[in-house]
Amino acid sequence: MSATAIDDDGRAGAVEFELDGRPIVARPGETILQAARRAGADIPSLCYQDGLRADGNCRACVVEIDGERVLAASCCRAPSAAMKVSAKSARAQAAQRMVVEMLASEAGFVTARGAGAHAPASAHDGAIQSSAALEADFRADSELAVLAGKMGITAPRLAARAPAARDDSHPAIAVRLDACIQCTRCVRACREEQGNDVIGFAGRGEHARIVFDCGDQLGESTCVACGECIQACPTGALMPRLLGTAALPGVAAGLARAAQPIPAPAPIAARATERKVDSLCPYCGVGCQMTYHVSANRIIHVAGRDGPANLSRLCVKGRFGFDYAMSPQRLTVPLVRRAGARKNPHFGRVPDNWRDDFREASWEEALALAGGTLARIRDTAGPGALAGFGSAKGSNEEAYLFQKLVRVGFGSNNVDHCTRLCHASSVAALIEGLGSGAVSNPVRDVLEAEVVMLIGANPSGNHPVAASWIRNAVRRGTKLIVANPRRGQLARYATHNLQFRPDTDVALLNAMLHTIIAEDLVDHEFVARRTSGYEELRANVAAFTPEAMAPICGIDAETIRAVARCYARSRASMILWGMGVSQHVHGTDNVRCLIALSMITGQIGRPGTGLHPLRGQNNVQGASDAGLIPMFYPGYLSVSDPAVAARFESFWGAALARTPGLTVVEIINAARAGKVRGMYVMGENPAMSDPDLAHAREGLAQLEMLVVQDIFPTETAY
Repeated sequence: MSATAIDDDGRAGAVEFELDGRPIVARPGETILQAARRAGADIPSLCYQDGLRADGNCRACVVEIDGERVLAASCCRAPSAAMKVSAKSARAQAAQRMVVEMLASEAGFVTARGAGAHAPASAHDGAIQSSAALEADFRADSELAVLAGKMGITAPRLAARAPAARDDSHPAIAVRLDACIQCTRCVRACREEQGNDVIGFAGRGEHARIVFDCGDQLGESTCVACGECIQACPTGALMPRLLGTAALPGVAAGLARAAQPIPAPAPIAARATERKVDSLCPYCGVGCQMTYHVSANRIIHVAGRDGPANLSRLCVKGRFGFDYAMSPQRLTVPLVRRAGARKNPHFGRVPDNWRDDFREASWEEALALAGGTLARIRDTAGPGALAGFGSAKGSNEEAYLFQKLVRVGFGSNNVDHCTRLCHASSVAALIEGLGSGAVSNPVRDVLEAEVVMLIGANPSGNHPVAASWIRNAVRRGTKLIVANPRRGQLARYATHNLQFRPDTDVALLNAMLHTIIAEDLVDHEFVARRTSGYEELRANVAAFTPEAMAPICGIDAETIRAVARCYARSRASMILWGMGVSQHVHGTDNVRCLIALSMITGQIGRPGTGLHPLRGQNNVQGASDAGLIPMFYPGYLSVSDPAVAARFESFWGAALARTPGLTVVEIINAARAGKVRGMYVMGENPAMSDPDLAHAREGLAQLEMLVVQDIFPTETAY
């Protein structure tokens, strides 16, 4: 064996060692446990979790190494060339079994339904009433229970610790610390992974314990309910509190009322999880992957999945915001407005008696009425009298089919979705400046950056998983520049926090551009090879000196210069922005400035560089890519290009309009003016999201035919 080997992917620097007589190749930086698991070998562990720093404090993963007197924790020990390791020797397995038995005793576990299943010990039984079956079922799948079952530990011989008090103060997380084995995975997940610093470890010896903030109850702490501790916990000491209830009160509302007493959830019959459904988070645009645990056709709990955007992380919305799926308000049959039921645009919230205005219909009747009326309007008033709003929360396939329905069935390009009111300015500037309206790299790329500039965004509240990556990057040495009129949570991590005056983005950014050009911080090679229009840009920002812009934006000239140098001189700088940049009358100009910053410094096209608009809904990008916008076919091909239109006419077998359609705002205006007479709205709610609600509702109420496809009685549906 040699000290240097080649791993399975052809990478040099690997180390070959022997595990239970089998040759294993460890990649650079891998521990014995990591290499063994990648090779399919089974070494028990509890305190170790992929993605978390290895602490080696449970000792369930100990192995025997030839020539060494004591056993070694395989989660912390790096292999060396020709090392002979045994995880299955009598000595190693006896130690592993003893550790697991002691931990099972400490946590009060006994097995109940066979290998890997258990129920709480008697000391815990008395405290659990209505939620006992649910909690036992959840804990039956825990790592400690599964490991004890594999080892045949049915009744630990040691006494359990005294039961700890239940903590149900949090609306989403149940705390059962009598099941805690003090592995500190929750501490590492909270502090090092999510960067929230809520969970800690206090006391010494037998008094050591997990605490929240300064010993507070969880519901009174600064917990943001990301639930990462639940996913990390190997015993069920921390578990979802709203497991499988028939009608959940809503986590967001529950968090707002965290200080108030919350009734215990109604239980359902205990049963093992029937199936797992892999999916994507239905909320923001970070793109977190997740797995729904479903029993009796009901979502029981949600776990993060190892996707490229989240690496198993989730936030409060993704982990606990699934109550709507079981809501009794869900629409289950087609509804048609009753004859004579007047459309009243002047209302606040949807009234409780909204059903009085509607009657149930068969699918056949509803489809015939909707399709027939829309076709009649098209044939009598022309294709321009119809329009459609698609959804940024649907799949790419749904977006593609919807825009095809409008273009082929309605005969116009009057199709749009919510990006018009959020990131359309970003898309326009990115297409103009880069030739593509997409983000240049994933948000997790901040870990590769030396400098991150965050402007006009509050990811801690709107994109929490993205915020966790930013916090991780800062703790690894990345410099953070926060530019926002409002001080957000991430400002405390910032090297520079620029609280500029609202609506002065262009002044601030042009002053940075002026500084970079004046101090010759430009990447001239990149500019010459990859860009055009540099001389025009230089002339345009010549007058925008930091001294001239400081009184306008409220940031002193020297700070502007320092920030510009920090961004331009770094090995890799990345810009992230939100709707604080794009939702302006000059939103496109704001994004043009950001693009110019990345271009003249060459801070794009490499790991840790680039441009990333943080999207508000989960598929804003995909919906635009699939053509759910009035001026482009799928793939951002212009509807005004005769060759492109001819290509789609041949593909779809129908004549197509050759002029761009109306946008969201223009469609509402046209409906108000009586020019658009029929609309199909899928998964959008313009009667709630339009900037001028009264104007939008009046326009929608005037339509001859409004078809709404949704799962709830939204304001638009009403």
